[in-house]
Amino acid sequence: MKNKIGFSRRVFYIGLLIMTVLVSGVVRVSADVAPRMVDILITSNNKNVLLYARLVDCFKTEMESAILAGVPAVFTLHLDVYQERSPLWDKHVVSKAVQRTIKYDNLKKTFSIITNGAGQPVIFQDFESAQKAMADLNGISVIPLSYLSRGNKYHVQIKVKIDKVSLPFNMEYVLFFVSLWDFETPLYKMRFSY
Repeated sequence: MKNKIGFSRRVFYIGLLIMTVLVSGVVRVSADVAPRMVDILITSNNKNVLLYARLVDCFKTEMESAILAGVPAVFTLHLDVYQERSPLWDKHVVSKAVQRTIKYDNLKKTFSIITNGAGQPVIFQDFESAQKAMADLNGISVIPLSYLSRGNKYHVQIKVKIDKVSLPFNMEYVLFFVSLWDFETPLYKMRFSY
């Protein structure tokens, strides 16, 4: 009788171990595919504080298919700059949003990327180059130096939201996977001094 109890206990513990490994593997796989920012750098030139960063895991398979079907995708970079004073009383200096839109022209077989405030769109011949351009945040102006006071510490909070596009004529019902696009990166906080 004692052998049966010991054997069933071992089977129970082995089963529990297998379930734990399987569940943790599922959680790890789903966590790895969330969009995030890497290689974040805050620097300045003689006029502005600049942001350099790169988005990874931001293009899902459904999104790629929709873009190739002509549906635009919008990435919005949200920036909030604070002057550090005390942990509870940081002073908000400025908020800024930079939108980038990627759109495929099926007739010309080209991809255009439009950044708000940048004027003319940038044209790419292949999807891979266009994706790289959307994901690279190089030299984004965070705040003019004239807004800052010398000798103070600041921080910028950064996140990117991939917006759900609004489609005409209730096309959301036909292209239901577009509703899965509405996601964002975690909020990043980078300190800098002036």
